[in-house]
Amino acid sequence: MLEYPEYSPTGIVWDKSMPAHWKCDKAKRFFLNPKVINKGNVEKNVMSLTLRGVIRNDINNPIGLAPADYSTYQIFESNELVFKLIDLENISTSRVGIVPERGIMSSAYIRLKPMGDLNIRYFYYQYFDWYKRNIFNGLGAGVRQTLSASDLLDLNVVCPPRNEQDKIVRFLDWKVSQFTKFIREKKAEIKLLQEYKTTLINSYITGGVKPTADMIDSDVDWIGKIPSSWSVDTIKQHFAVKKRIAGKEGYDVLSITQQGLKVKDITKNEGQMANSYANYQFVYPGEFAMNHMDLITGFVDLSDKFGVTSPDYRVFALFDDKNCYDRYYLRVFQICYKRRIFYKFGKGAAHQGRWRLPKDRFLQFQIPVPPYEEQIEIAKKCDDIERIIDEAITGIKTEIDLIEELRMRTISDVVTGKVDVRDVEIPEYEIETSNIGDDSLVDEDSDEDETVDEEVDE
Repeated sequence: MLEYPEYSPTGIVWDKSMPAHWKCDKAKRFFLNPKVINKGNVEKNVMSLTLRGVIRNDINNPIGLAPADYSTYQIFESNELVFKLIDLENISTSRVGIVPERGIMSSAYIRLKPMGDLNIRYFYYQYFDWYKRNIFNGLGAGVRQTLSASDLLDLNVVCPPRNEQDKIVRFLDWKVSQFTKFIREKKAEIKLLQEYKTTLINSYITGGVKPTADMIDSDVDWIGKIPSSWSVDTIKQHFAVKKRIAGKEGYDVLSITQQGLKVKDITKNEGQMANSYANYQFVYPGEFAMNHMDLITGFVDLSDKFGVTSPDYRVFALFDDKNCYDRYYLRVFQICYKRRIFYKFGKGAAHQGRWRLPKDRFLQFQIPVPPYEEQIEIAKKCDDIERIIDEAITGIKTEIDLIEELRMRTISDVVTGKVDVRDVEIPEYEIETSNIGDDSLVDEDSDEDETVDEEVDE
């Protein structure tokens, strides 16, 4: 593909030139900003702008913060553009989408309705390119760093002839479909590898690593058959729950994530923040910490650090280290999250994210007890398998990153006229219907402050 034969200046700081036969003018020469409020709740189709584009939002089970009354929302029509240009310092939220159908969205969003003969997808690609290059983030004003509709309409955009808009859109739709298909296939590979890793580790911790061992029934559903040299006990026979309140601040704050225990940077004010960390509980190296308040997205880890964690979490320690190897039981407890074994023993309100494992049920939970030396062998085998599979996943993620970079570079180069695609033959291709954003994420903003869970007496 070649450059255009001649270019002219645009006056746009972030795109200084364009093909000489293109136009450059303020967006208000091409778009209107009507605002039709949903008075009387006449329109029921609630939509949301997310990292997956504009999607339908279930009015009875909405994503993100829902209003008490949808009559304050504004009506959008299909083939219009929607922008979320608030809190522009946040670079990880969606900014622009193309509206697929009539519906309502937040009145805080900006609606652009095309005037005249425009290909709306061309302008969507142009604004999406701005979003991915963080152009919007440097243009905001005020405490929350916002752009108003008038600010947006006063920004210059480039505009090729209509037939060229169509060709650019067909080219980008084709290339984006190729890239998106590749990325989806690679993400599917990652999911399969992760499932395979979980299956292997589960087979090791419940059945051992000796294929010729005599097997007996454990009489525990989640464990199944175990080698005849193993036994089954309850957690309380080998572990004790701890609860030691710090009483003052100044300690490292440990968060439980899907990747394990992490030291939280409380200076960033991100995620759940406590009014006072003096009420947090100690965690010592060699102790376990688990989020037993949320058995769906929670997790458990073995700490290698001293610090404090939420008083709502469960800290427990191994006291029978002659018969139990902590790294083996870390695998046992983590599998109980990944396979949702703990979930079956929980109680609460799952639809509200409050499905917890009470202390008594936790202590009575049954676990396999292999011979100590075999526990060490199993833990090492799990570590080896995890390392091999994680290395493969890392390689696939690198491929995805490279293709995502190529996808965005292609969009940017073509939509700004750095590359001429007018004579490119576009073949028949399989259309990928997903948005060009990240198809795995939703980022509905909430104005509610996050808080720590209510304390539960252990």
